[in-house]
Amino acid sequence: MAVTAAQGYRRRMVAVLVIIAVILAVEVVGAVVSGSLALFADAGHMLADGFGVALALVATVIAARPATDRTTFGLQRAEILAALVNAVIVAVIGGFAIIGGVRRLFDPVPVDSDFMLLAAVVGLLGNVVALFLLRSGRNVSLNVRGAYLEVLGDTLGSVAVVGAAIVIMKTGFLRADALASILIGFMIVPRAWMLLRDVVNVLLEATPRGVDLEDVRRHLLEAPGVVDVHDLHAWTITSGVPVLSAHIVVAADVAADCGQGSVLDGLHECIAGHFDIEHSTFQLEPEGHVEHEHASHA
Repeated sequence: MAVTAAQGYRRRMVAVLVIIAVILAVEVVGAVVSGSLALFADAGHMLADGFGVALALVATVIAARPATDRTTFGLQRAEILAALVNAVIVAVIGGFAIIGGVRRLFDPVPVDSDFMLLAAVVGLLGNVVALFLLRSGRNVSLNVRGAYLEVLGDTLGSVAVVGAAIVIMKTGFLRADALASILIGFMIVPRAWMLLRDVVNVLLEATPRGVDLEDVRRHLLEAPGVVDVHDLHAWTITSGVPVLSAHIVVAADVAADCGQGSVLDGLHECIAGHFDIEHSTFQLEPEGHVEHEHASHA
């Protein structure tokens, strides 16, 4: 069973979860004491971060379970379902931050800018450390990318809160707190959308990013003895686990001379070597067999 991309980042994600818990506690206390809506919004995002990372960790454990007769690929797609939940949570938090900020614009309240700044700086430093721990995994796993995007959004949110606190300290402009909350919301929502889009592509079994099926077809047709390729499909089980299947029409003389095993070896080596797809399934067919198939062919 292939190892999913997120499983190599478990320890880092545990460390990030601890950091998030500390930041969340600091920001909740800071929001209550200072009365800052921006800190409340940032704390809400940290809560989503913590839930998302915890969910991602659980998903990596579930995904590592071996395959069975009922779940032939194991439970690897649990990571994708976790990323889906993360995307929805982040989108909801972003929406609340925007709505609350708009309301506070019309009804500003006093804010303790000193305590607001202190809590925001602590949150910013913690988020920077968490980003450093997750940055190398953001391009190899949707689950890790989901956690990374959440922490990135909260890092930017902490910057916004720091800026708002400084503005209030220097000018007394209380609406800076509401503007920071709205800004946090608008930073969160697009990132949630991007993650959701990638998750949906996996669930709809879209062709993996970076895989050109026409290019795959050309390479397969160049293999010795291959005269046609149809029913060519590529999809993703979970992050880092692309798979491919195809029906391969083989010339009768080549199959007789070198054997079908040799043809299969060449096809698997071609796909693994050129497209980094380790799990591929090929159905070898003699010429004319396609006429007996009733399914549509690609």
